[in-house]
Amino acid sequence: MENREEYQGKMEAQLSEWGAEIDKLKARADKAAADTRQGYYDEIKTLRAKQASIQAKLQELKTSGDDAWGDLKEGLDHSWNQVKDSFSSAAARFR
Repeated sequence: MENREEYQGKMEAQLSEWGAEIDKLKARADKAAADTRQGYYDEIKTLRAKQASIQAKLQELKTSGDDAWGDLKEGLDHSWNQVKDSFSSAAARFR
């Protein structure tokens, strides 16, 4: 089982990676045909909102007491999996 600091570091690295990937998706959307561009922008907006939600939960985890960290980790893991699935789905549509 990973410790709290390792877990936070892993989550922060993944959030940063997703941010870079979203930037790449936006660059592709900017070059897309006008009739599909808005749909891409809507998906990017949704991904950014989900990314911000995970960031807020990670911040909550950072400031939580040691006794609450297990419960918060469980909730963050659940949210994380949902965002990962959303990201994979959106990335596939941009290809």
